[in-house]
Amino acid sequence: MATIALFTDDLTLPESLQEAVEHGEVFTRVWVVELILDLLGYTADKDLCDLRLVEPACGGGAFLSVIASRISASCRAHQRPLTDAVDAVRAFDLLGRNVEQSRAVVSERLQDEGWEPQDTARVAAEWVQQGDYLLTSDADHRADYVVGNPPYIRLEDVPGDRMAAYRRARPTMGGRADIYVGFYEAALRSLNRGGQLGFICADRWMRNQYGRRLRQLVTQHFSMDLALVMHDVDAFEDQVSAYPAITLISNRPQGAAVAADTSRSFGAEEARDFADWYLAGESPTVTTDSHQAARMPHWFPEEDSWPAASPARLAVLEDLTERFRLLEDTRTGTKVGIGIATGADKVFLTKDADLVEEDRLLPMAMVRDTTSGTLDWNGTRLVNPWTAGGDLVDLTLYPRLAAYFEKHSAALRKRYVAVKQPDRWYKTIDKVDHRLTRREKLLFPDMKLRIHPVLDEGGLYPHHNLYFIVSDVWDMRVLGGLLLSKVAEAFVEAYAVKMRGGTLRFQAQYLRKIRVPDPAQISESDRAALADAFDRRDAEAATIAALRVYGLAELPA
Repeated sequence: MATIALFTDDLTLPESLQEAVEHGEVFTRVWVVELILDLLGYTADKDLCDLRLVEPACGGGAFLSVIASRISASCRAHQRPLTDAVDAVRAFDLLGRNVEQSRAVVSERLQDEGWEPQDTARVAAEWVQQGDYLLTSDADHRADYVVGNPPYIRLEDVPGDRMAAYRRARPTMGGRADIYVGFYEAALRSLNRGGQLGFICADRWMRNQYGRRLRQLVTQHFSMDLALVMHDVDAFEDQVSAYPAITLISNRPQGAAVAADTSRSFGAEEARDFADWYLAGESPTVTTDSHQAARMPHWFPEEDSWPAASPARLAVLEDLTERFRLLEDTRTGTKVGIGIATGADKVFLTKDADLVEEDRLLPMAMVRDTTSGTLDWNGTRLVNPWTAGGDLVDLTLYPRLAAYFEKHSAALRKRYVAVKQPDRWYKTIDKVDHRLTRREKLLFPDMKLRIHPVLDEGGLYPHHNLYFIVSDVWDMRVLGGLLLSKVAEAFVEAYAVKMRGGTLRFQAQYLRKIRVPDPAQISESDRAALADAFDRRDAEAATIAALRVYGLAELPA
């Protein structure tokens, strides 16, 4: 990538971007900087003069002050002059006054450490540069370490031409991606082999759609080493709602990973304790009033979304991900899908059994039919425009159906699908697959406080607020027992978006995250226990049986 011309002073910044950068400056507390550097192993016992550290957006110098102190101590320990460290650090910032302030911070800190003013001035001037990190060549800032707190800048505050340049340079910045996604990408691509990134930054990219390309980059080429969630921690000098987490990523194949979470009481002393536990690499878990963490042999392998749960539960889910196959599986013919969307339910759904020709009415399963846990059909039917072969019916063969659709033609024709295909104006959005009607299937309401599989033994077609599972191999009552359990629910809970009041979305993409054993490997007694628990709607009994099947002693909170 060719280097793009950089700004030379604040006045060349568009006013909107200058204001956005100022608003986006969130300064990190010293103990958080110390923690990140400790976790990375960036310590004075190493000869830091021979390593390169890059900070993409240095702001007022919070990171640089600590870095300068560590390099000073390293120079003393290895009997090297300070000037040997002129290439040990490169820090960038868009704002000229931040560059000057950071240089002053570095020089002052090094002078406090006893170095000569002319040497400290030279080092500070070399370390801190004005420029746009996102638009510099990766080759210009190769690094063994990249650390920092990327800026928080709203996309609408970045001028269109500059955002276009960012997106060309950093293709992970798709859709509504926050600008920090570009900082992650630039940092990762600049790492030397074995190099490490340590950011404190919003963790939304781990789950939101706009972070998918970045997750894909990490999953395919890097090792996710640590996610330390700090949502309630006073990590910054100002109060911000940033959902911060410390993230460590290495340029190496994926190795062991740590998931950790903190409480409001997590501070400098607790951070030192956590760093000691993390670096020791021995105990598999730690739980205190201020933090909890768990080691995992791998990070999660998919880029669609990374789960959110307690560290102990994440470790269990990662273990199950490693040992079991996905629910949707071609080997068992198990598929997850969604019911039919019509685009005009008021027209296509009816309870009038004599509305049109009898063979044009398809019995429909609705969410309210599943409330009790067993299917209780209330008589809703689809006015069905599809033949068994998947074609639209010839209306001339069905005069009552033709008259009914013509009566509602104004509503039907204004739908997007009808405007797009005017000669097929009476089609539903989705086709009817008549084979699905006859199949045994598990139905799942879209929104529930807890997982709620309901068996349709065949005869109804699901509405689009219902998701379904069919299988060529599974006994659906046995599978229903597994999916009624807290183990299955834990997968959905970790990946799904929670609604108000804790309601979960049981959509296809979340159901597909569930891992299940080979049905042939489940013992006859466990099969019976799962089927019985499903029939009785006994989630506790289903969970006890599922824990045995998955080889788990318990499911952590």
